[in-house]
Amino acid sequence: MLRTLKLAMVLVCAAMLPLPAAAQAIKLGELNSYKTFPAFLEPYKKGMDLAVEEINRSGGLLQRSVELVVRDDNGNPGDAVRVAEELLAREKVDVLMGTFSSAVGLAVADFAKQRRFIFLASEPLTDKIVWENGNRYTFRLRPSTYMQTAMLVAEAAKLGKRRWAIVYPDYEYGKSATAAFRQLMTAQQSATIEFLEFPAPLGKIDAGPVVQAMADARPDAIFSSLFAADLAKFVREGELRGLFRDQAVFNLLGGEPEYLDPLKDEAPVGWYVTGYPWSAIATSEHKRFLDAYRAKYQDYPRQGSVVGYSIVMTAAAAIRKAGSTDTEKLVAAMQGLVVDTPFGRISYRAIDHQSTMGAYVGRIAVKDGKGVMIDWRYANGADYLPADDWVRAHRPAD
Repeated sequence: MLRTLKLAMVLVCAAMLPLPAAAQAIKLGELNSYKTFPAFLEPYKKGMDLAVEEINRSGGLLQRSVELVVRDDNGNPGDAVRVAEELLAREKVDVLMGTFSSAVGLAVADFAKQRRFIFLASEPLTDKIVWENGNRYTFRLRPSTYMQTAMLVAEAAKLGKRRWAIVYPDYEYGKSATAAFRQLMTAQQSATIEFLEFPAPLGKIDAGPVVQAMADARPDAIFSSLFAADLAKFVREGELRGLFRDQAVFNLLGGEPEYLDPLKDEAPVGWYVTGYPWSAIATSEHKRFLDAYRAKYQDYPRQGSVVGYSIVMTAAAAIRKAGSTDTEKLVAAMQGLVVDTPFGRISYRAIDHQSTMGAYVGRIAVKDGKGVMIDWRYANGADYLPADDWVRAHRPAD
């Protein structure tokens, strides 16, 4: 009887002990502007969920399952920092990742630096996040504004246009894209170039006056970094007022399904864009991703789907390489980390923590009543990164 009582007490005490580390999930803490940018971030969340499902189905990481802990940052840098603090302090996440807006991304990158905690920036495109404001703990997945602008400049410089109108959202991303375009075009074209700038408040463009002012300026060509609802308004007003007639137009992100699909047959034919021609990519890695995504969601992927999937796979690859969730070991593992993505194999440069993920570059056409990318090519991000000497001169020492 006494032996039975002792055994029962042992079992009760064992049940009260915390689970061993091997039984506790690895937590990926993700914050993003879901309510502010749903067109991109709803597919992004689906891409993340697909990646987590695949990882857990194959046995998880370090013999532990993976859990995604998601929070909305309201598209506000101050809120984002508070959310990041909550993810670390309350949720005890092992990795911090995400953000969409460049301003939010920079705020969270600074938070990561102060807290000495790893941050995988998935979507913010500002150059500063890995260069001027780069830090030991922040790594960025997507090709930056400089990189994607350079991809378009390779085509724009061939036209020899001298008078460029530049329209952009008046915040960090748009300013960064504009600065990169001016710099790269000036370097590539020997003739004198005139740049006319038309900034517009993010998400609040008054497209009529902007388009009319651009038309009155009589540019030879147009460069735009508008996206989402601002882009749609600009396209419709520009077509109405004849701004694009016989005009070369270059637009960052304009070929991404998130922004191209809503325009349907109003898609601006002939524009040069970066984007994602999902239905035409025939590589084995993309086909595997496309088939899995369609099977799970009965829908086609968007650019956000690829980004969400790839950032989770980046975290998984770092954890496997480190053999740990310790931040310093993860930071070391991220140096030169190789990751397989739907766009092919990429790596994260040790010198600046920028990945070599590229983008698709092509032109817009309308087929079957909707906009598509044609004449596209995949521009490898590694070919559009600044040289090591430039990085050393512009990035703070870790």
